[in-house]
Amino acid sequence: MELADKIIVVTGGASGIGREMCERFAREGAKHVVVADRNGEGAAQVAQGINGTAMTIDVRSEQAIIDMIDQVESSIGPIDLFCSNAGIGIGQGIDEPTEVWQTIWEVNTMAHVWAAKHLIPKMIARGGGYLLNTASAAGLLSQIGSVTYAVTKHAAVALAEWLSITHGDQGIKVSVLCPQAVRTAMTANGPGVAGVDGMIEPDAAVDAVVETLREERFLVLPHPEVAQYMQRKTTDYDRWLSGMRRLQAQYGENSMPEQD
Repeated sequence: MELADKIIVVTGGASGIGREMCERFAREGAKHVVVADRNGEGAAQVAQGINGTAMTIDVRSEQAIIDMIDQVESSIGPIDLFCSNAGIGIGQGIDEPTEVWQTIWEVNTMAHVWAAKHLIPKMIARGGGYLLNTASAAGLLSQIGSVTYAVTKHAAVALAEWLSITHGDQGIKVSVLCPQAVRTAMTANGPGVAGVDGMIEPDAAVDAVVETLREERFLVLPHPEVAQYMQRKTTDYDRWLSGMRRLQAQYGENSMPEQD
């Protein structure tokens, strides 16, 4: 997929990877970029810099996602690429209150579900479209220190896989972004165990996004080491689990910084 002349929506577009996506897509010649974020002021700032459109949205609301899709398609045009990028990192142990589980579940997983549910039928009707979902290397491996993050990011990857399997022959392209540590607000207090292979800047993550979209591959891996870790995991699961326990002992159980 070439980004030139495309109408693109990016949730979580006011900062971090989302902001870098918006700015990079504009430089690549996108027809229009919609910067969607709960931080309306931040979204407006990014949109102003790229001559895009800002929308204030809380992706925990299915209706808000429906309204955003309808508004973009009626006032700007059909969405070619939807980047479901908003995400949070809250919660640590299995004993977190249900409210914490529900919040991270809605942002990290259900927001992807709702976007696909209401956009895929439109895309199929017009011959195709592209979904880019931001997950994490934690969705392929795990997240020491945060069961809530590990579970919701695994679910996000599983959803992307299912969407590709189910709708890939109907013109729906799907990619899933799975970085380790990226210098964003979530890693402001340190990357924790996710920084084992170093911390990259958002522009490096988005370089991998653009390359993967161009080649229409499924996995976006800004940290290529993740592919090797996946191979080790599936080759000998018990050995991999043992290694993860050693890593936990090295970094500590509470190595996931909380960020909303």
